[in-house]
Amino acid sequence: MNGPVLPVSLPATRDTRVSHAVWLQAAAVLALSFAWLAATAWLRPLTLPDEGRYAGVALEMIRSGDWSVPTLAGLPFFHKPPLFYWITAAAMSVFGEIEWAARLASLLAATLGAGALYVLVRRWHGQRTARLTLLVLLTQPLWFLGAQFADMNMLVAGCICITIVLLAHAALQMQQQLPWRAALLAAYAFAALGVLAKGLIGAVIPALVMCVWLVSLKRWRTIGSLLWLPGIALFIAVAAPWFLRMQWEFPGFFHYFIVVQHVQRFAQGGFNNAEPIWFYAFALTALSLPWIAWLGLALWRRRAQRGAPQPLRRLMWIWLVVVVVFFSLPQSKLIGYVLPAVPPLAFLIADALGPVRRKHLVATAALAATVCLGVVAGVAIHPLPTHRHMAQALAARRLPSEPVVFIDEYFYDLPFYAGTRTPPMVVDDWSDPDVLKRDNWRHELADAAAFVPRTRANHLIGDDVLPARLCAAPVSWLIATDAVASRYPFLAGADRIESDNESTLWRVDSTRPAVAHSLHCH
Repeated sequence: MNGPVLPVSLPATRDTRVSHAVWLQAAAVLALSFAWLAATAWLRPLTLPDEGRYAGVALEMIRSGDWSVPTLAGLPFFHKPPLFYWITAAAMSVFGEIEWAARLASLLAATLGAGALYVLVRRWHGQRTARLTLLVLLTQPLWFLGAQFADMNMLVAGCICITIVLLAHAALQMQQQLPWRAALLAAYAFAALGVLAKGLIGAVIPALVMCVWLVSLKRWRTIGSLLWLPGIALFIAVAAPWFLRMQWEFPGFFHYFIVVQHVQRFAQGGFNNAEPIWFYAFALTALSLPWIAWLGLALWRRRAQRGAPQPLRRLMWIWLVVVVVFFSLPQSKLIGYVLPAVPPLAFLIADALGPVRRKHLVATAALAATVCLGVVAGVAIHPLPTHRHMAQALAARRLPSEPVVFIDEYFYDLPFYAGTRTPPMVVDDWSDPDVLKRDNWRHELADAAAFVPRTRANHLIGDDVLPARLCAAPVSWLIATDAVASRYPFLAGADRIESDNESTLWRVDSTRPAVAHSLHCH
C-alpha cells in the first residue's frame, strides 16, 4: 500500500522528548544486552573445528594485508562470504588477537538482533511483552551460547532477525499510512549484509517469512509495495561487488559458491552432520530450556482466542515454522543453523507469560541464566580439545622465518595461538581421490587449492617433496602424530618439544649431521 504519509499529530516538542526517550531506552537495552552476552566470551579457548577455522581466516587477512580474498592456510577459501572475516579482522586489529575479539561479530549480531526484536514488540505489542521477550531471548541457552561462538551462524541469524523486523515494521506502517521508507531501505541493507554473512539464506529466509505472513493476512498490495526499486538497488550495491570481484579474479567461483556450497549442500547428502528430519524441533526444544516449558501456555492461548490472531503473533508463528522447516529439509544439519528461529520463539514464550506470577518469572529467569553461565563455566574448566598449549610452545621457540609443516593433519587453531605470519605447508597424499569424498579439512584445502593451481605446490606437498623443503631451511617445525612420525627416520635426530592430544611438535635442525644425512641434504 502506497498511501500518503499522515502528518504527525503530536506537538514537535513532545515528539522530540518521546524520540529522545525511545533512543535512550534502546541504547540502554543494547548496552545491557551486550554486557550480559559478552561477559563470559573470553573464558574458553577456540572450539574446533569451526571457531579455529574462521578466526584463522580472519587472522590471515590481517597478516597478509589482503582483506578481499579470504584464505585458509594461504589458499582461497570460499565456503562462506567475507563479512564475518572483515568484522573479526577489524576487531582483532583493535583489541588484539584474542578469543573475545574473535567472537565480537557474533556478539554484535546477537545484541542487535535482540534490540531490533525488542523495539518491534514494544511498538506493536506493548512494553511489558517487549521486556519479557528480551529477557527470554537473552537467557535462552541457544542464543546465549551462539552469541559467544565465532562462526557465521549467529551473524546471519542477527541479520535475518533485523531484516524481518524491519520488513514487518514497514508493512505495518504502510497499513496505517505512516512513514515506512526508511525502515524498508534499512531492511534491504541488512538483507544484503545477511548475504555477505553466509550467502543466499540472508535474503531468502526473510523473503519466505514475509511472503507467507502477508499472504496469510491477504495483504497482496503490501507484497508488491515491499518490492521497492530503491531498496533493490541498495541491496545490489551492498551485496554484489565482492561476489563479482571474486568471479572476475577466480573463474569458477560462482559455480563453487552457489552450486556446490548452496544447492548441493541443501539438496544432496555426503556432507557432515547428517541428522533426521525432526532434529531441529528436538534441539530447539532442548536448548530453549527452561523457558520452553511456558510454550504450552502460548498454544493454549492461541486456541482460546476468538477470531484471527494478532498480526504480530501470527508473524512469529510463521517465522518460527518457516525457519525450522527450511533447515530440516537438508540431510546436513548443524545446531547453529536454527538460530534464526530463536527470536520468534522468545516472543511466543513471552506472549504466554502474561498470567504468570512474578516469582515464577524470576525463578525461571534465574534458572535459565544459571544454565547459560554453567555451560560456559563447565567448558572453561574442562575445555574441549585445543592445541593452544602446543601453539604457545611453538611461539616461544620459533623464529619468524622458520617454516611450519603439518603432516597428515591440520590444526585450525594453531596459527591463531602461535602467531605465525606465513602459511604452513601441509603434507598428505593430495592425489588420492578419497580426499574429495569426505567433508573435512583435506577436502577444504583441496577445494581451495583448485583456485590457484600454479601456487598450490607451495602449500600442499607430498612425502617426496618434504625432504627438499626441510633441507632448504636450517630449522623447521613439524606437527604429526606419533604413528605418522614413525615413517620419517630423520625425526630420530629431531627435538621433541611438546605433545598434545596424541600429536607432537618437533624441531627439525637440518644442520645436524644425522638429520642432514637422513634427509639426503646436499
